[in-house]
Amino acid sequence: MTAATGFKRLAIAVATVVAAVAFTLVALSFLIPTASVRDAVTREIRAVTGLDPVLRGDFSVSLFPSSTVSFHNVALGDDRTGKPAVVADELTAHLRYFPLLAGRVEIADVTLVRPTITVTFQAGGQSNWSGLIQSLAHALQPDPGRTTSFSEIGIHDGTVVVHNHYGGKDTVDRLDGVEFQLAWPSISRSFGANGRFVWHDQPIEANFTLGDFLAALSGERSGIKLRLSGALVKAAFDGATSAQPTFKVDGTLSVESPSLRDTMHWTDASQVPFGGFGRFALRAHSTITGGAVSLSGVNVELDGNTAEGVITLSTDHRTVQGTLAADALDLTPYVSGIHLLAANERNWDRLPIALEGLADFDLDLRLSAATIKIASAQLGRTAIATNMRNGKLDVTIGESQAFDGIAKGSLGLASIKGGVGVTSHVQFVDVDLESCLGQVFGIRKLEGRGNLALNIEGSGSSVLAVTNTLNGTASLTAHNGALAGINLEQLLRRLERRPLSGNGDFRTGRTPFDQLALSIRIEQGQVSVDDMHLNGPTVRLAVGGQVSVPTRDLDLKGMATLVSGETANEFALPFVVQGQWDDPIMLPDAQSLIRRSGAAAPLLDAIKARTAGSAVRSVIDKLLASPTASTPPPAPKNPD
Repeated sequence: MTAATGFKRLAIAVATVVAAVAFTLVALSFLIPTASVRDAVTREIRAVTGLDPVLRGDFSVSLFPSSTVSFHNVALGDDRTGKPAVVADELTAHLRYFPLLAGRVEIADVTLVRPTITVTFQAGGQSNWSGLIQSLAHALQPDPGRTTSFSEIGIHDGTVVVHNHYGGKDTVDRLDGVEFQLAWPSISRSFGANGRFVWHDQPIEANFTLGDFLAALSGERSGIKLRLSGALVKAAFDGATSAQPTFKVDGTLSVESPSLRDTMHWTDASQVPFGGFGRFALRAHSTITGGAVSLSGVNVELDGNTAEGVITLSTDHRTVQGTLAADALDLTPYVSGIHLLAANERNWDRLPIALEGLADFDLDLRLSAATIKIASAQLGRTAIATNMRNGKLDVTIGESQAFDGIAKGSLGLASIKGGVGVTSHVQFVDVDLESCLGQVFGIRKLEGRGNLALNIEGSGSSVLAVTNTLNGTASLTAHNGALAGINLEQLLRRLERRPLSGNGDFRTGRTPFDQLALSIRIEQGQVSVDDMHLNGPTVRLAVGGQVSVPTRDLDLKGMATLVSGETANEFALPFVVQGQWDDPIMLPDAQSLIRRSGAAAPLLDAIKARTAGSAVRSVIDKLLASPTASTPPPAPKNPD
């Protein structure tokens, strides 16, 4: 027999078998009553899942070319309340071929088409699935007389609706586009679910595994694995779960997100104000029990900052508590969204201040770091306590090694009607004032060491509005330092010698001092300089007046005194400081200079005597005369 003849005979045999199978299936479609198939499929679904199928619509049986039974408008579960746990537009059961040839109806797999799965949590913590889970656990009990049944359930284009009435809440959430394959335990004890769904318009790939499905349903300990992957978040959990004596899940949790801000906005968990909250990663051992999530051995990364510690989250009251420690922290991203000045950098910002999310959850976080950077400010070892409750954020600095000294105090930010409330109670003790004032306030005119205290509060809808309501006090003491950018001694000595010689450019150099003290009061944005005095080796200075915070201008008066050995010979000069903070103008008192000028004395006398004509001319001649004007120029030589 040739190979061609053998292949031909094989093809004829296969064709005969196929024809026989087709003929058998066609014959069975006429011989097996459809009602019997329907009842057999219903019984098997009930036996395997513990859920009672309630057939509301019509059904169809097709044994050729594929063996399927389709039910329309099907409910699974208790239908007595009219709100069953699962309702599907269609339930399709695929039948096994060989048992069907023997006259038995056995299901290979089941597919739910466009099902709606409803989960309702009641006020007591129970759900509408509590009784169904018990039925399912009973159905999965080992039965030696039971033959192997179907082990796959598919969900196509499903919807999961979660109603939560627990803890006084009344929320509804849903998953759409649910496409899942459930690996039902028929031989093995495990249960697996693999697929995808859409939540808040974001597709999520999901994988879920229970090591012992029957144990998990019975409340006993079972291994659990969960993987979620989407564009905004990736999460994985590997651990165990049990419900006796109380519900508990513990294991290793890891979460990653390219933007924590976007993830929080996506989940509707909270909005966060200002800047930061970008890339986020967390890995910890987690324990979930009694509405609380406890994270220990936490390693968390946010915006490039890494910290370790413990965190507790209360799902009932939306509270976050924790203690974290870090080597170095850069808090600049979180204050980058705070703009004090407008785009021109000369006026306060008028844009509304938005504090979204401060009232969405409570926060109690203790944070310590070896170094902390905030914008241009660099702090040493620092301990911070952050508390947020009822829309008010309080940051308490227990103690910070800052600017070669100590910083402590508190800062407050609250969301109030019509805007925000701001409070500051901060002390800098024995700090390097040049670094402190320069890095914190951008003022680089003062050198030396000293103490600074700031106690202010205000409120408003914008930074400009807040400056109009500022109230409080501030004080500064310094020693062994200098005023940078001005040489008062040089200025005073020049004016002492020639009062009318002009000021010149005196905004260079330094003015050393032994002691400096400043005390101010702030009322509705207006600053009253109650006391400011400077004592130096060659100069004394006293200043008072008003400063407007909203308009950022100065109106100060003072007395500068050139110190000499004899008090009677001291040169004292009144002056005024006016103009903008950024570029103030210091002007000596003109009348004082004229009085000290011998050349101008006749002018003042003439003005008093009302005979100023010849006197003015005489003063002008003296002022314009050159140093050698008293000596007549030599007569020109005779060319001859």
